[in-house]
Amino acid sequence: MTKDAKNNEVVEALFKAGAHFGYTKTRRHPSTSPFILNSKNKADVINLEKTAESLEKAKTLVKTLAKENKKILFVGTKPEAKQIVTLAAESLEMPYVAERWVGGIITNFPEIKKRIAKLIEWRENKAKGGLEKYTKKERLLIDKEAERLQKYFSGLVSLTKAPDLLFVVDSSKEYIAVSEAQKSKVPVMSLSNTDCDIRGLEYPIIGNDAATSSISFFVEEIAKAFREGRSEK
Repeated sequence: MTKDAKNNEVVEALFKAGAHFGYTKTRRHPSTSPFILNSKNKADVINLEKTAESLEKAKTLVKTLAKENKKILFVGTKPEAKQIVTLAAESLEMPYVAERWVGGIITNFPEIKKRIAKLIEWRENKAKGGLEKYTKKERLLIDKEAERLQKYFSGLVSLTKAPDLLFVVDSSKEYIAVSEAQKSKVPVMSLSNTDCDIRGLEYPIIGNDAATSSISFFVEEIAKAFREGRSEK
């Protein structure tokens, strides 16, 4: 298949996924203007040829990272992205955040690491029956704390240091995660719609970040690239 034919195939798949739907013209952030084809019924239509180019560039990087055993931290806390991000990251055995971003995951990882260690300790104690020595009241308190740790840190158990790349769905929604990555010099890859400020993002992919069909397409493409890179080691 020629490069042009392959690109046309990707553009068609993007169109089917609804990746071309931007927000209204009034919500457009100027930084996304070069990626907009036109406006229809007051809504921006994303240039899918440019999106396909950005996606290919992102996939090339992801393949390289996979070959080098690097860690990608997947982040998607909006309702439409939670399950998609969780399933993709778990299938790759990569860390992820699908609930609220807890401040310091990147900028203060040593402190976050303590909470992850606490969660792991609780899991091990529970599996070995080590919680039986506590009273019923004490177990309830321990379980309540463990529930909180499980909710916010279970996806980070495989993270032993700051990630090598941050991948987010909706850089506007995940601005705290993006800000932490930028402060720590961790490159950011994002699926960003026309309302996002993409200045300072190393690998922005402009596309519909609100529909599950579109989010699923992009996340799976990134996951597929990672698997391919891993298999080429």
